[in-house]
Amino acid sequence: MSLPLLTLYGLGTIVGAGIYVLIAAVASQAGGAMPFAFLLAAVIAGFTAFSYAELGARFPFSAGEAVYIDNAFSMRLATLLIGYAVVFVGISSAATISRSFCGYLSVFIDMPDTVVISVLVLSLGTIAAIGIGISVWFATIITLISLIGLFIVLGVAWDPGILIAEPHRLAVGDHGYVGVMAGALLTFYAFIGFEDMVNIAEEVESPERNLPIAIVVALVASTLLYLLVALAAVSSLPLHELQQSRAPLADIIAAHGYDPTLITGISLISVINGALVQVIMAARVLFGMSARGVAHRWLGLISPLTRTPVNATVIVVILVLVAALTLPLVKLAAITSTVTLLIFAAVNAALLRLRLTAGPAVGSVNYPLIIPALGCLLSLVLLLFSYGIST
Repeated sequence: MSLPLLTLYGLGTIVGAGIYVLIAAVASQAGGAMPFAFLLAAVIAGFTAFSYAELGARFPFSAGEAVYIDNAFSMRLATLLIGYAVVFVGISSAATISRSFCGYLSVFIDMPDTVVISVLVLSLGTIAAIGIGISVWFATIITLISLIGLFIVLGVAWDPGILIAEPHRLAVGDHGYVGVMAGALLTFYAFIGFEDMVNIAEEVESPERNLPIAIVVALVASTLLYLLVALAAVSSLPLHELQQSRAPLADIIAAHGYDPTLITGISLISVINGALVQVIMAARVLFGMSARGVAHRWLGLISPLTRTPVNATVIVVILVLVAALTLPLVKLAAITSTVTLLIFAAVNAALLRLRLTAGPAVGSVNYPLIIPALGCLLSLVLLLFSYGIST
């Protein structure tokens, strides 16, 4: 994978269900202050993104997080736990996206969610098993379509004059600033994806150079798009309509007098992309853990025909299907965000320990130590907050 392809892959892992579907759920928590929830989540994720960029360049291997923990702490149990936590996030994230697919599909056709989810997940598993080359090109094409969809929304709905004339649209909701924090926790899900990039490092050209660049570019670009779309949403729809929407971007387009068919179709495609990337990532992590001896050898078997970890892919697809069929959308997104924060805190701690014990990496990027320190602290703060609101 070249730098442009890797960057588009990264954008595809980040941009997707988060912005296309979760806008309504975030608005329910943060009210009109939804854009600020996106910004807060971006800041928290940003510090960790730089840590991933440095570690990805330092250890360009599959099962990235497990490799980082193993090298930093040399604790088999910690390596095992973090590896399976990453797989869990991939599975729950793919399940979240698969459930969100039903909302946009219902604009076109009314089908039972069970049937829709089953067909979608099994189809994506087949694509992921065919080969990384086909899978990544498929994901890249969908990413471009997803970006076009967001630009269409902005072209139709972007009008900062409304927010200037009616600043009350940006007011916090009934839950106050606690709601903004809760919204940021949900929104954090929308920024999950840059960590997936390190798990295909072995298939990247010059990963020591290209991984850090691609991660940073993908995160900055997605943050800017998220903020603009969130502002457009708040200025386009009454808050109560936005909070209740199952297909928010389609409703935004319709509110401006345009046919939402095109954006609904693009939304469906975008959601598919996010789920595919998560399936690929989770299977690659299981493969990488098998190669390092912390998962069963059966999971590391490669198909001689497709050169992909088919066994690991099958296990991931089965688990995604079960989760998508049994858990609601918001619950899945919240679980994904919570476990991801634990992983992010551990990864930042690993980089801190490596830098303090082994020093800066030679021939690789080395960011200031304040970055992993703040990344770890902010992840733990948001994690504690999520525990507080859940209890």
